[in-house]
Amino acid sequence: MTNIRLYGDPVLRQRAQPVTKFNSNLRQLLQDMAGSMYNASGVGLAAPQIGELLRVVIIDIGEGLLTMVNPEIIAAEGEDIGVEGCLSLPGIIGDVPRSSKITVRAFDKEGRIQQISGEGLLARAIQHELDHLDGILFIDRAQNIRPCTNEQDNGEDEG
Repeated sequence: MTNIRLYGDPVLRQRAQPVTKFNSNLRQLLQDMAGSMYNASGVGLAAPQIGELLRVVIIDIGEGLLTMVNPEIIAAEGEDIGVEGCLSLPGIIGDVPRSSKITVRAFDKEGRIQQISGEGLLARAIQHELDHLDGILFIDRAQNIRPCTNEQDNGEDEG
């Protein structure tokens, strides 16, 4: 488990680099990320949030852990506006427009290509995490940024 970097840390604004080696270091990174995300009660985490400038994200919206290495959105449609929060910006939420359905191509931890399609919370979480890989934070896209006032108003608690 590794500490999650907070807003103001310059690593959060940098572009992550593609993973070129699928080895034990990558598997350890994924394990550290999962521990940090679950410990913080989040639904997603990107490697830059723990200080690693690699194009790696994990997501678990309650349906099991998804691992995406070098992910890219290959299809998107529709638009929804939803409340988001972020583990790197605790205590604030905002209304963020996102595509309502997406398809992503990525590698798994073993280097096998996978395609993941999602809508609703899964689509929102994936887009949120992929933004982190390009140094984009939800507040860059959000409207009506406000303090998180209670557990019910805590958005998606994404990475």
